[in-house]
Amino acid sequence: MPKNNAYSLPNLLTYGRILAVPLVVLCFFLEGSLQSSDAARWGALVIFAIASITDFFDGYLARIWKQTSTIGRMLDPIADKLLVSACLLLLAADGTIAGWTLWAAIIILCREILVSGLREYLAELKVSVPVSQLAKWKTTIQMFAVAILLAGPAGDKIVPHTTQFGIALLWVAALVTLYTGWDYFRAGLKHVVD
Repeated sequence: MPKNNAYSLPNLLTYGRILAVPLVVLCFFLEGSLQSSDAARWGALVIFAIASITDFFDGYLARIWKQTSTIGRMLDPIADKLLVSACLLLLAADGTIAGWTLWAAIIILCREILVSGLREYLAELKVSVPVSQLAKWKTTIQMFAVAILLAGPAGDKIVPHTTQFGIALLWVAALVTLYTGWDYFRAGLKHVVD
């Protein structure tokens, strides 16, 4: 394994996912206000979809090419959290998700912050908490829900009830998020108590 994999293709894909965040935000503000046009929504969706696909490929390529790196392991989950969190905030701000659905977004955001804090604390204790298969599914469901919600009203014009389907999927993601959060907390609690 090379000493410096900071500029390997898997890491470049991760950096690209982080750079996608301001681009998605920009799409929502193209009109000079948060109420974006249909074209801006589709643009945000395309950027988000490409960034989401890189989430699979960066880890996969790093493993098969034996190009895993410390910076990649650190930035990969951060990139996912930045992308999903920024989109949830945008969708809440423009009213795509509102009312009770805000609780699904709050659950997702709180879990991400709590698990990140727990991981940081456990890292100081030299304890590793591996990512479970269910946590990977959680990320996939979240990304699908956010993608559908980014299309939102623009998608409703093509496929009726697109937004409602996205909201339902966001609630599924929130429930899986709660379970995986509890799973991480339970696994880490024994180390915290010790």
